Amino acid sequence: MTPIESKTKKHSYATAITLAVLLLVVLLTCVPYLISIALAEGLAQNAADASPIFGVTIPPGYKQWELIAPAEEAAPLDELRAVVGNQTAIDAYRAGKLPFPNGTILVKRAWKRKQSPEFASATIPGAATTVQVMVKDSRKYAATGGWGFGRFINGKPVDEAQHRTCFACHDTRAKGHDYVFTRLAP
Repeated sequence: MTPIESKTKKHSYATAITLAVLLLVVLLTCVPYLISIALAEGLAQNAADASPIFGVTIPPGYKQWELIAPAEEAAPLDELRAVVGNQTAIDAYRAGKLPFPNGTILVKRAWKRKQSPEFASATIPGAATTVQVMVKDSRKYAATGGWGFGRFINGKPVDEAQHRTCFACHDTRAKGHDYVFTRLAP
């Protein structure tokens, strides 16, 4: 190898190492910044989807959760309802455990009641009306019996005034059952 080739080869290695170091510095500087922006946008989206006061959101996958009990609400609401729960809720119900453990999530789905077009005496779900969520966290929601509440229409939380009524209703009517109305269907 001639001295010129040796010098050129050393220069090429030095350039490659310099570029690799520069690329590494750029990645280490920019990637955390880009990740923080993405996370902030995700949190902002979650905040928009969270209930006022409590910060409760609609849990992903809740439509596949196990049924706790169906219900029917008379006029003026005239609704069919189904309460489902996460595995923590199901286990607590089956064990008869009160108070419910932290991590329990209950979701009430509601639809307008509609007469079946195929069977005159049958009632079927019509248009969806609300999704209501209760989340048990005895520290975070100590002032409301350990429960956080969320009421959603078309996937968006209702206003703060409506959320202020949640605990008062549960406190008055269901305090003896850890503020939960629904009993496990036989």
